[in-house]
Amino acid sequence: MRVLLAVILTVLGAATGGVAAARADDYPEHEIHSIVNFRAGTPMDILTRWYGAKLSELAGKPVIVENKLGAQGAIATDYVARSKPDGYTIMITPASATLAEVTFIFKRVGFDPVIHLDPVLLMAKSGLVVAVDAKNPVTTIAELTEALRKKPGNGAYGALTNVTVVAAELYKAKNKLVTNRVLYNGVFENLTDLYGGQTDFTVLDPAAAFEPMRAGKLKALAVTSAARHGALPDVPTMQESGLANYDLTPWVGLVVPAGTPPPIIDKLAAWHRQIGATDDAKKALLAFGMDPLEGDAAAMAALLKRDIARWAQFVKFAKIAPL
Repeated sequence: MRVLLAVILTVLGAATGGVAAARADDYPEHEIHSIVNFRAGTPMDILTRWYGAKLSELAGKPVIVENKLGAQGAIATDYVARSKPDGYTIMITPASATLAEVTFIFKRVGFDPVIHLDPVLLMAKSGLVVAVDAKNPVTTIAELTEALRKKPGNGAYGALTNVTVVAAELYKAKNKLVTNRVLYNGVFENLTDLYGGQTDFTVLDPAAAFEPMRAGKLKALAVTSAARHGALPDVPTMQESGLANYDLTPWVGLVVPAGTPPPIIDKLAAWHRQIGATDDAKKALLAFGMDPLEGDAAAMAALLKRDIARWAQFVKFAKIAPL
């Protein structure tokens, strides 16, 4: 009986594997839905639509981009996690935030990024910009630190997101500063107070920093990533500015629902790798302050695991209360 059962299971397994292989060979048979965590017109939305158009050319089927807003990206992630694992629902996401960070900033989320999602590949990396009002005489992080130490309470900084808060708090800790934190709902309010002298420095996503920098209103002192930005080659890193082991490098990756057949994941990875290798892709990334980041599904899984562990410490260190 055991021998017969083993034979049956082997035959069924082979049949199932054959069906999966056939489906992978035919994939895609219809449109692919690419989910965006954030609203239309944001960097991730524009980038996802750009990649979607290129993917459609390679896959031979339409790629429909859908924006699903809310809960700092968690609504979209939850939707993908609950979708059928057939390769027809994908998501390009700033995973260091929407996957690693989000599980700690909410008391409850409906998904586990490791259990309910499968990584496909790494796509891009970035770094936050530490900046001051262009009229501010300081030109380096060391000069900023010296100026803050002379102020009552070591001055104040402005931030919009949890990751920018963590970036500033890491800087404060390494220099033993007690600088006050001021949180804003939008970039305009943040920069208005910076220009008006209510705050002394801010930390911004590159996409938010570029325009005021071009207008001569904002001065970048450093980037938080371990390596310099391709879009800001003359701006040093925090490590180069004297802060040893300082590295906060947000990154972007492609995910699908857990259980998606490996041959389909391989197809998606190959197509996105082909797109990412083009000069046009590199230019598109640079426009938003990103650089290419190569890595397969295993590399992305390892990086996500590392960042989940880091964010468990970050939220405590920066005193970020879960919502």
